[in-house]
Amino acid sequence: MKLGKATREAFGLALAQLGETRPDVVAVDGDVGNSTRTEIFGKKFPDRFFNVGIAEANLVGVAAGLASSGKRAWLASFATFVMCNAYDQLRMSVAFPCLDVKVVGTHAGISIGEDGPSQMGIEDVSLACSLPNFTVVVPCDEPSMFKAVEALGNMHTPAYLRAGRPNVPILYEKACEFQLGKANKLREGTDLTIIACGLMVAQALLAADELAKGGVQARVLDMHTIKPLDDAAVLSAARETGRIVVAEEHLLHGGLGSAVAMSVARQHPVPMRFVGINDTFAESGKPDELLAKYGLTAADIVRAARDLPTKK
Repeated sequence: MKLGKATREAFGLALAQLGETRPDVVAVDGDVGNSTRTEIFGKKFPDRFFNVGIAEANLVGVAAGLASSGKRAWLASFATFVMCNAYDQLRMSVAFPCLDVKVVGTHAGISIGEDGPSQMGIEDVSLACSLPNFTVVVPCDEPSMFKAVEALGNMHTPAYLRAGRPNVPILYEKACEFQLGKANKLREGTDLTIIACGLMVAQALLAADELAKGGVQARVLDMHTIKPLDDAAVLSAARETGRIVVAEEHLLHGGLGSAVAMSVARQHPVPMRFVGINDTFAESGKPDELLAKYGLTAADIVRAARDLPTKK
């Protein structure tokens, strides 16, 4: 797999590109524009960029005010800062009035690395999914992030867009298919399905390659939209492959796994296993070492798949 840009970098470039054709797009940042990469937009459109400082509640309030005045507001900060520090403002100032505010949480997951647990967004997807009217999207690479920004830019309702710090493999061509609420099938398979999002999609593909060596053909779904979930893709996976593994760089409670489990239970129950962060905070360390220590690698997906009952 060819290594591409970090999804946070792709977000910054995509937002600046969106601003070229949408003069009503504005960006608001919490004094981390050099990290969230909104500074790319800010340098291009200084009159449409607002840095409110390290004040996440105010960050959301300003974005909501701009949106209520007719602007298309995009706000950005570290995932844990905006979702944890400003949840009430997101709930009452954005979700309740259903304003056109796109919330971007960067540096999500434990792959932020050495910055440690205070800056690792590991519960952000769960919090975002709990907000009524919010769409929740977790792209896996540079091309899909560009498509996600474009798609969200066409919506007039709130959304949460998750981005990461490390460079990630390119899994899509620039002209990739991307539709909100519709999973992308990256690999065919009839023995089981691996459903993943974010950087775990690349690991899912590696796991599928390893499983194939033993004669197990795994379908791989990039479930980039967590809410609304692609129930049809989940149903097809359950019916046609009979077993499902879900992989995400997030706490096991409340993220992609929870959403898929509800869909499976409602539509067509099958054996499932879950790869994610198991009810713990991570420590500071190198990203690859942390992902290995906390069970977020292709090998962990393979183990989960082999732990499933062999009979469908």
